[in-house]
Amino acid sequence: MESAEYHGALAALAWQIELGADECIADAPVNRYDVPATVPKVAKVPAAAQTPAVPIHQNTVDPVVVAQQVASAATDLDSLRTGLAAYDHCELKRGARNLVFSDGVAGARVMIVGEAPGRDEDIQGKPFVGRAGQLLDKMLAAINLSRDESVYITNVLPWRPPQNRDPKPEEVAMMQPFLHRHIELANPDVLVVVGNHSCQALLGKRGITRLRGNWTEARGKPALPMFHPAYLLRNPAAKREAWADLLSLQAHLRDTK
Repeated sequence: MESAEYHGALAALAWQIELGADECIADAPVNRYDVPATVPKVAKVPAAAQTPAVPIHQNTVDPVVVAQQVASAATDLDSLRTGLAAYDHCELKRGARNLVFSDGVAGARVMIVGEAPGRDEDIQGKPFVGRAGQLLDKMLAAINLSRDESVYITNVLPWRPPQNRDPKPEEVAMMQPFLHRHIELANPDVLVVVGNHSCQALLGKRGITRLRGNWTEARGKPALPMFHPAYLLRNPAAKREAWADLLSLQAHLRDTK
C-alpha cells in the first residue's frame, strides 16, 4: 500500500502545477548572471579528423548545359517536344497548366517567334490564341498567310510566367538551346521575331521600336523584327508601322521563291 506521504506529495505537486509552476526549483536561488570562475575549454579536433570542406559548386547541375544536351539529342520536332516536356530545371513549368510548344505548319517558309504564353495560351497549350493571337491571324491574312497553311509559330518560353511578368534572363538562357534547335528542325526560310524579349533571345538586342522593320539575320536565317500584336492592341497608332513590316515580309517571300 502506498504511504500517506506519497499521496500528500503528489497532491502538493498537482497543486503547484495548477498554480502554473512548469519547472523544478532548488532549495537555494540560482544567480544566472554569475560568471563561473573558469570557462571550460573546447577540445580541438585534430586536423586529420576534420571533415574536408566540400566546394559549393560540387554536385550542382547547370540547367543551361542540361538544356543543350537535351536539345542537341532531338532528331525531330516530336522528340524535341518530348525532351522539353521532361526538362525539370525551369521553375515556370511548376506553375503552368500546359507546355506551349508550337502551332501552325511545321516546315512552313515563315516561322514566327513570340515571347511567352499568356493565360489563354497556357489553357489551350498553343501560342497566340488570345486577343493578340486573333490580331496576328488578321495581320497574316492581310498578306495571304495563315497558321493553317503557311506559317509556323512558337515562343521563346514554352511555359507561362506568373501574372504574365517579363521573362527573366536565366529563364531565357535555359530555353535558348531548345529554341535554337527548334529553328534548326523547323528549318524555315524566314524568321519573324516578335517583341523585345524575342529580339533579345535571338538577336542579342533590345529596342523594338528601333529594330522593327529592319531585316537582319538570326540562326543563319533572314529575320524581320516586328511589334508584338499585344503591343499593337495597346498602341493602335503603331499599326501603320506593322503594316509596312508585313508588306516587307510579303515582298521578301515573293522575291525569294
